Amino acid sequence: MHCPFCQHQDTRVIDSRVSEDGATIRRRRVCEACGERFSTLETIELKLPAIVKSDGRREAFDARKLRTGFDRALQKRQVAEEQIEAAVRSVVHQLRMTTEREVPSRRIGEFVMGELRKLDHVAYVRFASVYRAFEDVADFREELDRLERDVAPVEGQLPLLGEDEPKPEKGRRR
Repeated sequence: MHCPFCQHQDTRVIDSRVSEDGATIRRRRVCEACGERFSTLETIELKLPAIVKSDGRREAFDARKLRTGFDRALQKRQVAEEQIEAAVRSVVHQLRMTTEREVPSRRIGEFVMGELRKLDHVAYVRFASVYRAFEDVADFREELDRLERDVAPVEGQLPLLGEDEPKPEKGRRR
């Protein structure tokens, strides 16, 4: 690291502190030549893949758009903020784990659907209806049937389409 005062090439770290969220490190440095002290901030720089839209356009990944998609699907659903943040982080992590420089937006949609499926079935169907461009009730029915077949109900969530409540085991009271 060059000294910002005299441009000398040798500086020494005299103290390091990790930020509260663990994402940055603040380093206190001293210049070997002039003795001046200064601080630097070290952060992780990860390059996420570019997003290829369905019309062929390419754009940089935007975590705000991802969060907006989750928020729209989960509107008026009782899902904790921490769970939503964890789902967003999971999608970003999945993107980081791809070795590709470009990722189709459809794949991100699949990542989001996977996370929504774990969080809330209604939000999942909402997102899927837009993502897969449902055109009629039959498309909804097909997706609901697939969901009922593949996924156990989320604890505390009402059953889909008026299913009967599970019956208590014999000898047990509700």
